[in-house]
Amino acid sequence: MTAEQFAARHIGPDPDDERRMLETVGYGSIDELMDAAIPEVIRWHGTLDLPEPASEHDALAELRALAARNTVAVSMIGLGYHGTHTPAVIRRNVLEDPAWYTAYTPYQPEISQGRLEALLNFQTMVTDLTGLATANASMLDEGTAAAEAMTLARRASKSRSAVYVVDADTLPQTIAVISSRAEPLGIEVRIVDTGRDELPAEFFGLHLQYPGASGAVRDQAGLVEAAHAVGALVTVAADLLALTLLRAPGEIGVDIAAGTTQRFGVPMGFGGPHAGYLAVRSGLERMLPGRLVGVSRDADGNPAYRLALQTREQHIRREKATSNICTAQVLLAVMAGMYAVYHGPDGLREIARRTHGMALRLAATLRGVDGVEVVHEAFFDTVVVRVPGNAAAVVADAAARGVNLRLVDADHVGVSCDETTTVAHLRTVCEAFGVTVAGRAVGVVDAPVGEALPAALARTSEFLTHAVFRSHHSETAMLRYLRRLSDFDYALDRGMIPLGSCTMKLNATTEMEPVSWPEFAHIHPLAPDAQTSGYREMISQLEGWLAEVTGYDAVSVQPNAGSQGELAGLLAIRAYHRQRGEAHRDVCLIPSSAHGTNAASAVMAGMRVVVVGCDDGGNIDLVDLDAKIDKHRDALAAIMVTYPSTHGVYETGIASLCAKVHDAGGQVYVDGANLNALVGFARPGKFGADVSHLNLHKTFCIPHGGGGPGVGPVAVRAHLAPFLPGDPLGAHVDGRPAISAARYGSAGILPIPWAYLRMMGAAGLTRATGVAVLAANYVAARLRGHFPVLYAGNKGLVAHECILDLRPLTKATGVSVDDVAKRLIDYGFHAPTMSFPVAGTLMVEPTESEDLAELDRFCDAMIAIRAEIDAVGSGQWPAGDSPLANAPHTAAMVSGDEWAHPYPRSVGAYPGRVQRAGKYWPPVRRIDGAYGDRNLVCSCPAPEAFEG
Repeated sequence: MTAEQFAARHIGPDPDDERRMLETVGYGSIDELMDAAIPEVIRWHGTLDLPEPASEHDALAELRALAARNTVAVSMIGLGYHGTHTPAVIRRNVLEDPAWYTAYTPYQPEISQGRLEALLNFQTMVTDLTGLATANASMLDEGTAAAEAMTLARRASKSRSAVYVVDADTLPQTIAVISSRAEPLGIEVRIVDTGRDELPAEFFGLHLQYPGASGAVRDQAGLVEAAHAVGALVTVAADLLALTLLRAPGEIGVDIAAGTTQRFGVPMGFGGPHAGYLAVRSGLERMLPGRLVGVSRDADGNPAYRLALQTREQHIRREKATSNICTAQVLLAVMAGMYAVYHGPDGLREIARRTHGMALRLAATLRGVDGVEVVHEAFFDTVVVRVPGNAAAVVADAAARGVNLRLVDADHVGVSCDETTTVAHLRTVCEAFGVTVAGRAVGVVDAPVGEALPAALARTSEFLTHAVFRSHHSETAMLRYLRRLSDFDYALDRGMIPLGSCTMKLNATTEMEPVSWPEFAHIHPLAPDAQTSGYREMISQLEGWLAEVTGYDAVSVQPNAGSQGELAGLLAIRAYHRQRGEAHRDVCLIPSSAHGTNAASAVMAGMRVVVVGCDDGGNIDLVDLDAKIDKHRDALAAIMVTYPSTHGVYETGIASLCAKVHDAGGQVYVDGANLNALVGFARPGKFGADVSHLNLHKTFCIPHGGGGPGVGPVAVRAHLAPFLPGDPLGAHVDGRPAISAARYGSAGILPIPWAYLRMMGAAGLTRATGVAVLAANYVAARLRGHFPVLYAGNKGLVAHECILDLRPLTKATGVSVDDVAKRLIDYGFHAPTMSFPVAGTLMVEPTESEDLAELDRFCDAMIAIRAEIDAVGSGQWPAGDSPLANAPHTAAMVSGDEWAHPYPRSVGAYPGRVQRAGKYWPPVRRIDGAYGDRNLVCSCPAPEAFEG
């Protein structure tokens, strides 16, 4: 295929489709449409300076060349990142399966039962291993999970102290992230060697690492008791694999556990993405940030999974929120949970024993060698070795032999073993320490030795006792289990997901393929620079292309979610004001229409939120803006605006808004969530914005994976570049914040947007934007006579999404937005975004990837549903017993012996022109959300509960 064809593969409508859509909308060309839609004051008529588009074959060849410049060495660096064997059945049938990676966040639970069950497995795995009551459905990484644990402890602690104690043996990147999060919130982080020094007289929380970063295993029960005595809460960052052999934190009264599940089958990926975890004791579950899967029941009373307390995810508390978490790492959490399912408790114990045994053998070999001292008696997988003045030479010698060790300091070397460690690796390490293979290493390394875990800390409690962890250990059973769960779900591999705000478009297989290459997947984030030149060159190119697309001067890809990009951008603004001697600037203006994460991020960045009203058209009220600027002129730090607006409109006053804020001494933050309506036609960095975050999992094709992974790079103008995120392991020498635990965040999935940009080129990206806007206006034009389109901009045009107002119909007929969303399942669609940003509405974003036939199928379904609503309104069907009220219809429901509804079974099962062959059947009927919130159940129900 030729280079030009990739854009045609990615963009759904062909030229004939495009012409018909333009006729419906009333324009002669996409350029004419965009000229009418986008205010001329921000319209850019240039051409993006990007390489000419590459074919799929050539793009992969370029990536292969970059990957070849990375060295896949044996990694024994540790520090929270470990080699692991991803079972092939999980790699092929989860990580590489579009049924899993193209799914959306499970807000529509009836069509998400498979991934919800997988996440419940993850939660159960975490609660069992940590010995705590409740775990959430994953966090972004260990560092950010630990930071969330800190703020949770502050909310829950009765102590009035602002001191948070962190043990000195905590992972250094975790200390960096905690410190970065603490400072804007007025929290004082004190690093204390809890093994030698006393705790402060007052503190609200204590963070411990178990085992420590040094590998040491210590009894922490006394520290937990001492912390509780002063009203502090205790967090333990625990290694889940170690917990198969070590006493669970919950058994000594720990309040919170945080950490990573990376070593459960998830590749290192140069730092990510990995599923962090957060678990809490009983009584703290309603303070738990992030998502929580629980068990509810459907309309027939059958048990069914859903996100419990899920409205919290929309950040109803806004500026009162204490967390800005808006996503998770679902795809990676599924992998980690399935790793536990596949191996079961016995398999995990065996992996842990083997890993521990390798560390024991290494320690036994090195003990007694002249000039070499094994520092700790008790350890799990990490051996710290003292070699006075010789550490660098040992690390260099090992690297030359293909093994990466950790340089702790001039006198100490850290060696971490993992699931992939072999005796041959140990021999190589011993040789680097000067212990010859022909001598001591042969006799001792190969011989089994006793455990180095204190008997008092040995695990005696059972874990993973549920049948799911004991039933799928053959590949046949595992394959069928994964297939059964994916069959329960609706993802992009089945059909259109017309969600507004969260763009769901094609994630091309060519973009996805390199993620699994060893040269990208199996690199430790602390590997020597000489081994990662290809990775760093790829990242540099990507950052440069993103800067060109947005019109900014510098980009950092470290933030591993959009919300984290928001925080990074606001911290850059805060640091900029402080450097200029204006630390008093702390007011952040936020429109009332903004996504809740905006306000939450502002609070986390130490700012005061002041809300700016919107007018009847959904636009920012410029009169109110003037009033708020005048009132807070001397304290104004920033304004956060989404552009196009959260309502899907190109607001005409954006340039004026930027000028007003700059005149008052503030900075302009443009939320890049809707950047896919600007690329090639307008550049925020050139029309007045100072900083934006970008959602690579929206505009640039990283798939949502059922709710993560995401990447939220932060892009800034030159004056803010010195304040971009710094290396978490750079000891903060430059004063830059650590936003996530790894320097490049979720680097392992950056080949996806790299490939997208490389294959689309300037013309392809620009056309994609135009077609996305055309598709949204086509849907609006077709549906406007059936459902009011709530907001529009220039000449009645919308941007990349449109809002359908169901409120008048609900008032007249009683049919709710939920009824329409669930009825769309019967028609073979995922619902649009419900009740955001306006309650009682549906926000539709068709994207550029859906062809005209699929757009028409959706419009036809919505028009048919309007006819069903009219039938309810006319009295043909009672409001409480209509196809809408009973939706979605399961196969069991419509094939049952009883049918007492006033409409035929066929209307429930095959509405409109739904094809009978290949129809998607939801596994459960409508789920009772209120019941689930009242009855939080966070462990797997018995399989018998689902019989029948």
